[in-house]
Amino acid sequence: MTLSLDFTNMMGAALPHGAGITGEQLAAATAAFADAHARVHARTDDLGFLTLPTHDALRDATLAVAEQVRGRFTDVLLLGIGGSALGPIALRTALCPPGWNALDAAARGGRPRLHVLDNVDPATMSATLARLDLAQTLVLVISKSGGTVETMAQYLIVREALAAAVGEEAARGHLVFITDPEVGALRKIARAEGITTLDIPANVGGRFSVLSPVGMLPAALIGIDVRALLAGAADVMTRAASADLSTNLPGTFAVLQHLADTRHGRSVQVLMPYADPLRDLALWFVQLWAESLGKHTPDGTPVGPTPLPAVGATDQHSQVQLFMEGPLDKTVTFITVRGREADGPIPARHADIAELSYLAGHTLGELIDIEQRATAGALAARGRFNATLAIDTIDAWHLGALMQTFALATAYAGELYGVNAFDQPGVELGKQFAYAMLGRAGSDQARVEWDALPTPDPRFRV
Repeated sequence: MTLSLDFTNMMGAALPHGAGITGEQLAAATAAFADAHARVHARTDDLGFLTLPTHDALRDATLAVAEQVRGRFTDVLLLGIGGSALGPIALRTALCPPGWNALDAAARGGRPRLHVLDNVDPATMSATLARLDLAQTLVLVISKSGGTVETMAQYLIVREALAAAVGEEAARGHLVFITDPEVGALRKIARAEGITTLDIPANVGGRFSVLSPVGMLPAALIGIDVRALLAGAADVMTRAASADLSTNLPGTFAVLQHLADTRHGRSVQVLMPYADPLRDLALWFVQLWAESLGKHTPDGTPVGPTPLPAVGATDQHSQVQLFMEGPLDKTVTFITVRGREADGPIPARHADIAELSYLAGHTLGELIDIEQRATAGALAARGRFNATLAIDTIDAWHLGALMQTFALATAYAGELYGVNAFDQPGVELGKQFAYAMLGRAGSDQARVEWDALPTPDPRFRV
């Protein structure tokens, strides 16, 4: 069980006209990374995601709740947004059979379906509630602050529907809150009403929380091996204990992407798994990378790469044209899965048709692997930066390892860019304006600022 990163096609020695990262640049970055590594690993008290893989008490509490509700519900409805939803979705897509919610109970091994409401579009909300039997549904309400406006709006609607379906008293047994250990609206409600609650440790931010109960409880409920997820993540932490880039894969990823951006203008960073089960992992990565690194430095300079999700081979027929011939502003990191060469044998038919006959004797696993290698080679031939992250198989161990790799790489990259990877000040003003328009207490100043903004001008309307 392992991960490996081949970054040959990021280096000047491999790309035409020396277009890539030079050996001198990589050597100089080694010292900067040693400082970044020391700063990150010195913060285990306030960067709780570093110790989530070995937080046995939190794991055991999560598994205990999963055991308490086992067999009681046919459906799990998760209410959350951002990091509270993207991680559980990525785990379900990667580690459950395709179309999990469409399978019958026998095909799911008696485990529940998992529905995730990660937005407040009323059409989606009403359609979801219309097709669920709430008497057979467990509702997970996930908000670190306990007051996220979208999640709280969802909660109020679902709580009302639950009460109507099963009664106020019984509705409490259909709820699990996952939130801050001490503060916030959800914690207050849980204390007052005796609702089952799991902690998001106070030192774990939302987008770094997938290996907390945020991701681990829904994973456990649908039969994913939580212990294996955490073991894979723990292995990454062991391998990343040293600042030696030859053994620290998350550090190498962070350094390469930072150099590509700051020294070579590759400010768009594509994550492109060549495996359908990993397509939602790329969406999870986008939030992690974007919200963590798109910041102002202390002197006010805006920095941060733009992450872009893709999936192979599908996006060879859409985005790869841009990657090949568009602006020289991108890196592409492929994720490949080893050992699929025998999967999906292609039948020998139409031997008289050249466009089909050559496929005989090959497999879909071989085809997707060849297409990835061909795309990587074509990009390199045109001076386009790319790297390949390979895993042995798609299982819980490797998903845990991948997620911890990207989380740790994000923390390192924040230090290299000179920004705080663990806050999100850029979204706060919009939140405050929304609160002001909704009439939330304490938003008077935001209301004044909102009212002072220019009103729509009819001259600029078509």
